[in-house]
Amino acid sequence: MTALDSLLKEVAACQLCAEHLPLGPRPVVQLHPEARLLIVGQAPGTKVHETGIPFNDPSGDRLRSWLGVNRETFYDPAKIALMPTGFCYPGRAHRGGDLPPRKECAPRWHGRLRPLLGGVRLTLLVGQYAQAHYLGRRRKRTLGETVRAWEEYLPEFWPTPHPSWRVNYWLKRNPWYEEQALPALRRRVTEILE
Repeated sequence: MTALDSLLKEVAACQLCAEHLPLGPRPVVQLHPEARLLIVGQAPGTKVHETGIPFNDPSGDRLRSWLGVNRETFYDPAKIALMPTGFCYPGRAHRGGDLPPRKECAPRWHGRLRPLLGGVRLTLLVGQYAQAHYLGRRRKRTLGETVRAWEEYLPEFWPTPHPSWRVNYWLKRNPWYEEQALPALRRRVTEILE
């Protein structure tokens, strides 16, 4: 058993914030030491919680489109690692949408798991929570400004908005993202995965 396998068993048994999770703990991650692209997302939604498959929802469909990869490539753990900021479904917010990822999760697990992913050549930071955790004070005032400054974070990180339906309005107001950033992102992902 490798160090990663051992740690993933710990993750699977985690009860750290069980009392706060309306559907109970079900950590959803896809990790392999040879993965070349690490995607750090937000937290599983209800469909992902139910299936145990990361990004197994319309957000995942959009993310795969943004990256220019099919499901087979996306779910190949030796190519792409998937690790949300919060590993379990956090519940619904009062105003709709899901609650933010639990604050306990990333500090507990990311620092222990990330060093075991030695093949990673780029970390995609999907949404504000991943950007806050990994960029800290380096991120800009808003998510949009952070995403627009994507080149500043290379070669280690690439910030993106979250691919949920809520980003539609932002995409309409920021056509540069689909016209300039996404083609560059697709090229970089293709380089990494080939």
